[in-house]
Amino acid sequence: MFELVVLFVAAFAAAAISGAAGFGGALLLLPLLVATVGVTQAVPLLTIAQLIGNLARAGFGFTQIQWKPVGLFLLGAVPLSTLGALSFVELPKELITRFIGAAILIFGALKYFDLLTMRLGPAWLVMGGGMVGFLSGMVGSAGPLGAAIFLSLGLPPAAYIASEAMTALVMHGVKTVVYQHYIDLHPEFWFVALLMGIAMILGTWSAKRVIERMPQQFFRRFVAVLLVAIAGYMVIHG
Repeated sequence: MFELVVLFVAAFAAAAISGAAGFGGALLLLPLLVATVGVTQAVPLLTIAQLIGNLARAGFGFTQIQWKPVGLFLLGAVPLSTLGALSFVELPKELITRFIGAAILIFGALKYFDLLTMRLGPAWLVMGGGMVGFLSGMVGSAGPLGAAIFLSLGLPPAAYIASEAMTALVMHGVKTVVYQHYIDLHPEFWFVALLMGIAMILGTWSAKRVIERMPQQFFRRFVAVLLVAIAGYMVIHG
């Protein structure tokens, strides 16, 4: 019972972070899930919890979704998230996680020093979506990398949150289908997933009320700082 309460509170906090920044919740939840249910069950459980959380984020900001970049991103993300989900039990998670963190830091440095001044065109969005989808399938989430790509589009806060959530929603849906086919997910698993899903919806709703009152320039700086901090953590701790 105590573990369920801890998971509920953690899912609420993770959704609040993701709802405000567009990413970060998975890094809070994954170590706790691994300690609670084991690594094999943790990645599918994290995927379903994020599926529900992103459904809430996309739903709350549905009218703000920028469909063109979302569609281009998913063009690469959907097939490669399937491939990544099929491969997730085979590849070293710590090395992949460090790679994601390093990629975010490099991307952020290029943008900060104006070495990456062009706007992301269709081809870059498709390739970025493919990379994020593949890595997400293998380690449960590559949200910070996807967030870095969408942040570079210069979207208003609500549009950025909802658009990034829509891409994550589709990727997590694809991975859920794959995981369910190849991994034995018992009834208790689905109960915990539902409980965490409810917490994710509540956390997302709370975050939405915060970002609606946040100035756009402050929001972008807040997200950029959080991206660097999380990327550094990923590189150091894997």
